[in-house]
Amino acid sequence: MRHTRREFVRRTCCTAAALGVASSFSRFGLVNALAAAPASYQALACIFLFGGNDANNMLVPLDSIGYPNYLNIRKDAVSAGGLAIAEGSLLPIMSKTKQPVNTNNMFGMHPAMPELQALFNTGQVAFLANVGSLIAPTTKAQYLAKTQLPSNLFSHADQQAQWQTSEPNELAGGGLTTSGWAGRMADKVQTFNTGSTFPPVTSVAGTAIFCTGLQTQPYAMIPGSTPGLLDTNASRLTGLNSLLTFDTGVSMIQSASTITSNALTDSKTLSAALAAGGPLATTFPATGLGSQLLQVAEIMKVRSSLGLGRQIFFCSLGGFDTHTNQIATQQALYTQLSQAMNAFNNATIELNLQQNVTTFTMSDFSRTFQPASGVPIGSDHAWGSVQMIMGGAVAGGDIYGTLPTFTLGGPDDSGSNGRWIPTTSIDQYGATLATWFGVQATDLPAIFPNLTNFTTQKLGFLG
Repeated sequence: MRHTRREFVRRTCCTAAALGVASSFSRFGLVNALAAAPASYQALACIFLFGGNDANNMLVPLDSIGYPNYLNIRKDAVSAGGLAIAEGSLLPIMSKTKQPVNTNNMFGMHPAMPELQALFNTGQVAFLANVGSLIAPTTKAQYLAKTQLPSNLFSHADQQAQWQTSEPNELAGGGLTTSGWAGRMADKVQTFNTGSTFPPVTSVAGTAIFCTGLQTQPYAMIPGSTPGLLDTNASRLTGLNSLLTFDTGVSMIQSASTITSNALTDSKTLSAALAAGGPLATTFPATGLGSQLLQVAEIMKVRSSLGLGRQIFFCSLGGFDTHTNQIATQQALYTQLSQAMNAFNNATIELNLQQNVTTFTMSDFSRTFQPASGVPIGSDHAWGSVQMIMGGAVAGGDIYGTLPTFTLGGPDDSGSNGRWIPTTSIDQYGATLATWFGVQATDLPAIFPNLTNFTTQKLGFLG
């Protein structure tokens, strides 16, 4: 089954990382835990919202036409009020760029996001409208004719894989994608990390194909844990090291030994750096995402010891598969997201890195504008969604891209339930982040294979 294979790739691409240690096939020079700070430093932090975030409730039109339309469609007879959020409880923001679905540039953010509202209003957060998996620009007519469509739309496993790999279809000959676009980006910026052997990509949220490059392998750790083996008995550790250097003559075993040996080295390097780094003054919420972003900030604090000029981090927040009970679920999830992102932004300010760190969200897909039939009410799988970008380098306080026409069965609806056909691709989104990160324009097509199909290849949310 294709879904199972996709999930297999997503979950097993970083075998050693699944054990809570690092793997690093590509060693970019001699290890030097006391390396001088790189001449420049930039970091990307991805927050993947697993399950499919219903962005229709994250950003709501607040004009005299848009909100009544939203209210009318998101109501449902089964549940009083349906999925619609009361107009008076939405957090008002004003976009600098005129969106065609809005008469006055006024929008409302979900009421659980006051911290992110404040960051938007002070120009530190931007929205990217209606972005999703695409091979090429796609109209409704092309969708209905099944022209150049990504594989298995509306499937969790496939859309998660497509978001992380920027590969909307199986490879030629039926093969599977074995690398993600963050890993491929890391491959292309190795010169910024010369002199360091510590992996440039770190996951604090388990294994993800997003992190794996053609040469780069990620480091993975459990937030708040001490990197390294749980068993520190000296004799057993000596025995393990002896086994790892034994020549078995079997290539698979030798490869596994190399991975484990590199993992031990990376864990020792990071453990020493973190021990010397000291605590942060910024307070983070005691939540799953808060712990992940705290760990990311602590690693960024010791960047000089690791000798890295470019780093990528992978975090996640699950629970967005809201077929039922969406109102209560989103309230809790958005509260966690907003508070954790705000704390992380404060930490970058503490570290004097706000201009050097860009945080961005991804998710499987958005959800149907029309409510589903579950009780308490929820929504079904859809397609194009709204994402957030945060940081000092972000041209914030604006909505980029083009929001869809919020009409069931309208020109941007793939059917009749409000599954919006994306107007911006993952490739364009990623290429904009990659360019800011230092990837050369000539390297972008190797990272984003469908980028050349789009006239506008870089969006304006980063300078």
